[in-house]
Amino acid sequence: MSEFSSRWLQQTAELLASWPGVGKRTALRYVLYLMRQPPEYLQSLARRIEGLGTEVRSCRRCGNFADEDLCAICAQPRRSQQGLLCVVEDLPDLLALENTGSFSGVYHILGGCINPSEGVGPEQLRIRELEERIPLENPSEIILALSATPEADTTAFYLHRRLASFGIPITTLARGIGFGSELQYTDDLTLARSMLQRVPYQPSGLS
Repeated sequence: MSEFSSRWLQQTAELLASWPGVGKRTALRYVLYLMRQPPEYLQSLARRIEGLGTEVRSCRRCGNFADEDLCAICAQPRRSQQGLLCVVEDLPDLLALENTGSFSGVYHILGGCINPSEGVGPEQLRIRELEERIPLENPSEIILALSATPEADTTAFYLHRRLASFGIPITTLARGIGFGSELQYTDDLTLARSMLQRVPYQPSGLS
């Protein structure tokens, strides 16, 4: 970036340009916007960004981001009492389901899907934590709310084999979601219908 004569502006723009979906032109607009803000705003923004690394933690139960030991969802007794445990790949999927208002139980974030080509095996996911939760919470249903991708199908098959011994019904989202689609990019209506019309999980024959 050669637009700046200030080293501070240059370095800030380069940092912003490294964010997902932010190119050099957008980074330039962001920097110029920040330069027009009062010092109090910049100081407040700096404190919030610093707090992301010092104040935000992982929920000890589900893996969601939280300010305390439990996230706002897990801290609600009425949601735990529903007996529904929804397994998702990552935080964007949790947020997508929450936005539909169609689910009133609790979640478990895996942290991704099994993907050997990228070096992601079961050990890298929060599967052991899921198995430890089940005897403690005794859910009445485990919902595999994963994307409609080959990696997610492999993960669902693996989870079904690992969790079957608990004797708890395992369901999955109805296939209103097109194959190859990621959960977080599915529209709210389709996602809500897929959750409400969920079906018993049927292994697809993977081995």
